[in-house]
Amino acid sequence: MTRPVSAYAPRSERKPLYVKVVTQPALHGCWAVNISETGIGLIATPHTPSEGPREGEDVELSFSLPDSGEHIRVRGVVRWRHDASGAVAAMGVSFRAFEEADGVKLARYLASSHLQVVVAFATEQEARAVTAALEGVAKLHFAASPSDAHALVTRGDAACLVVCGQDEEQALALVESLAARRADADPSGAGPPSDLASRIVYCAPAAPERLVALFNAGRIFRALGPAPTREALHQAVLQAGREHGVRTEQWRMALELERSLLRERALSQKLPPAPGGRGGDEVGFRSAAMQRVMELVRLVAPHRVAVLLQGETGTGKEVLARILHRLSGRGDVPLVVQDCGALSETLLESELFGHVKGSFTGAVADHPGLFVLANGGTIFLDEIENTTANLQAKLLRVLETGDVRPVGGTQVRHVDVRVVAASNKDMGEEVRAGRFRADLFYRLNSFTVDIPPLRDRPEDVPELALYFLELFNRTLRRSASGIAPDAVDALRAYAWPGNVRELRNVMERSVLLSRPGEVVSRRLLPPVLGSTLALRNEPGGDGSLRARLDRVEREFIREALERHGGVLRRAAVALGMDPVTLGRRVRRHGLWKGDS
Repeated sequence: MTRPVSAYAPRSERKPLYVKVVTQPALHGCWAVNISETGIGLIATPHTPSEGPREGEDVELSFSLPDSGEHIRVRGVVRWRHDASGAVAAMGVSFRAFEEADGVKLARYLASSHLQVVVAFATEQEARAVTAALEGVAKLHFAASPSDAHALVTRGDAACLVVCGQDEEQALALVESLAARRADADPSGAGPPSDLASRIVYCAPAAPERLVALFNAGRIFRALGPAPTREALHQAVLQAGREHGVRTEQWRMALELERSLLRERALSQKLPPAPGGRGGDEVGFRSAAMQRVMELVRLVAPHRVAVLLQGETGTGKEVLARILHRLSGRGDVPLVVQDCGALSETLLESELFGHVKGSFTGAVADHPGLFVLANGGTIFLDEIENTTANLQAKLLRVLETGDVRPVGGTQVRHVDVRVVAASNKDMGEEVRAGRFRADLFYRLNSFTVDIPPLRDRPEDVPELALYFLELFNRTLRRSASGIAPDAVDALRAYAWPGNVRELRNVMERSVLLSRPGEVVSRRLLPPVLGSTLALRNEPGGDGSLRARLDRVEREFIREALERHGGVLRRAAVALGMDPVTLGRRVRRHGLWKGDS
């Protein structure tokens, strides 16, 4: 029996995980990079570019969790895949359904997992000191021998290795052997191993010149010397854990960015026709409010003016940014997108402006930065209100002069980049509250476009829904043949707190649930949409909270019974209820007169 993953589950926090993953369709050399309750990041070394699942295709995954060794089997869909140079493939998979209780096993593992730290060769006194320094912030694994240390470090989730003891040669030999193992036999064949390996905090004796050489070669993260203070060890291990996770995620994001840039270039050369035969910038925009928005976008697109898009989350700010880019005359150069709320200040600065080799730990090569990659084109900065005052000052300089200087560098490069920023907050209020620099706001505020929420333009909903239906028919290889009138009524009646993004998710779910050639009806929509319509259309009904909740509960139960062919036990599993309790409520609502 499989347990489905809710289509509306919030995206949970990613945690580093480096374990072997078996896939079906088979993909050679596949390893996990990170994992959450809703998805997993993978790297692989396919024998051919066509090997394994492609983007939009279903995939079955099987892997074991570190520590407990519990086996996880799950079905999912490939959300994105990129085959980089060097025969390395990276992909992101969203989970759909777990086998049996495997979803519970994964959730338990993620909820209970701490920063995993391996401590090698510690004496009893050192073990007590390390335990006191890291109590409550890390789970410690002690290794008495080099083989134990190797086994623990390579188990899949150890972010840091603390090397202790009084035997200098033994400690240095462990560091060198781990470095040699990464260089000669990266288990996945899909690196870079320096980003996936545990960070080493060295607390054993060694000659200073030897430690400097190891540090410069990137083989140790910190050298604290024997008997470090509790605070020094605490801070070093926490920094090692953060740096390990950040660099692994940065490498994955670099591959995803490369994929996006290549795709954007391909799309700019030949844009596919939009559903209904109209231009892609007009699909779904039939309300007077959105017609006005499109007039503003067409007006400002040809001019090199910074644009600020304001609107609630999910209203389609990135879609408008892409339309603006296409109409700007810069369509032959990729649009670069960066979510400013996804990264810390240091990492975001590195991503936007670049860095030079050696400017910080982990900077093993020069990185040009997104402004340089977007030279001649457009950069879209989403959630710009999340930037810090320091970063806002640097953004202002780029807007005013076009000069970009990488982190740790001295050479300034001039770029010609159109900046489109977006926020789901009132930026004027952010300025008045002192959370955003006034000078940068006024520079961005030269042309502001306010995007109305979907609930204020219900006339756009049916056409947007049809657009998404045709989109997911193509990407998911389904054949839903349209939207029934009762479903259209339910879509129009709903308030759409998640705006266009929520509508997209609803249509994706409906297309996935549809049978070949089936028209999408209310049966395929989430129960909350049907209950909203029932409440709105019920004449003279009791308006009390209890009555409304009863009607919503009845609609949820009716939908569950319908989806599962009237089988009470299956409906109870889907609703997360006890079958006996569900049976009582089914009778109370008059949905089933038989015996349970």
